[in-house]
Amino acid sequence: MERPPLGPAGIVVDLAAVRANARLLRATAGVPLIAVVKADGYGHGMVECARAAREGGAEWLATATVEEALALRAAGVEGPLLCWLNGPDSDLAAAADAGIDLTAHSVADLDAMAAAFASRTAPARVQLKVDTGLSRNGAPRAHWAEVFARARVGEEAGTWRITGIWSHFACADEPAHPANDRQEQAFRDALALADEHGLRPGLRHLANSAAAILRPSSRFDAVRCGIAVYGLDPAPGQDTGIGLVPAMTVTAPLLSVKDLAPGDAVSYGQRWVAEQPTTVGLVPVGYGEGIPRNASRPGAPDEAATVGIDGKRRPIRGTVCMDQVVVDLGGDRPAVGSEVVVLGPPSAGGPTAQDWAEACGTINYEIVTRIGGRMSRNYVDSEADGADA
Repeated sequence: MERPPLGPAGIVVDLAAVRANARLLRATAGVPLIAVVKADGYGHGMVECARAAREGGAEWLATATVEEALALRAAGVEGPLLCWLNGPDSDLAAAADAGIDLTAHSVADLDAMAAAFASRTAPARVQLKVDTGLSRNGAPRAHWAEVFARARVGEEAGTWRITGIWSHFACADEPAHPANDRQEQAFRDALALADEHGLRPGLRHLANSAAAILRPSSRFDAVRCGIAVYGLDPAPGQDTGIGLVPAMTVTAPLLSVKDLAPGDAVSYGQRWVAEQPTTVGLVPVGYGEGIPRNASRPGAPDEAATVGIDGKRRPIRGTVCMDQVVVDLGGDRPAVGSEVVVLGPPSAGGPTAQDWAEACGTINYEIVTRIGGRMSRNYVDSEADGADA
């Protein structure tokens, strides 16, 4: 019997979903949207998703690093753009020349920027980040006054213009957590102190995806959304149902089907043993493609991650390998070459990124951001495709 042709495992990103999610978030918040496209667009493709988010109404884009922001500019992505991680080798002058808003977290940051901007004739664009309780980056409360004073000196000298002041929630996905009230009040305190120092930032932003949906009081002048732009729930278990659509689908071909007898063991370490006759299938994705190695849940196989084949959910059995996983077909014999839905929106017929996150004890952010490896990434536009039909 001739073996059917097998396509490679791959990622498909629907740019129409990114565009629609941006529209929803913009409409829900009622203030400008900053679409975060760091980490290669959370695994979805930074440049392509940046353009789609802009088309969906995102007035701003944001990256973590200067290098990511410069890559967007090199790809021809224009418009307001913020970044916030400045390494010792970051080209601050190039970023300023490209009209990128840089973020300062300390007086030392501002001093470094002043040195980098020494030859500029026009003010650079700088935003200030304050730490309101995440204890990550951002100026701590004890240093706010000196940061604001240094920022004002730079404004008066024409070195930069302070275009924004911002911070980041630690617990926005838990709306009742008392830290949210404390952080929002701290942010308001920081804004008041900045005003006392003569700073008039045009953009005050605190809300991330979860807060943009769940905490209207934190929206200020803009909301800064990352995971929700890609259609994933920023606060599982909370009422975030505004109609977001997951943009990513990951598929692979079914490479083989074989019979197992009771007592047959599967994969490295033989951590799963068939208790009754069954069939298993081989799927060519593994931790080399970003599949979490604990997805099979060797200690709790009933809670293992699943894939979708022929409309049924098939659990992973045995240790996840670098290049492949084995799934339990329960006695069924799908055709070799059948499409395996590794993850995607509910309409794809397989698990969602959130399903994978729950099986692996992590968050949906990690699932989609780590997916890739040897898989190709392709783009569709279901809005455009539908219009042509």
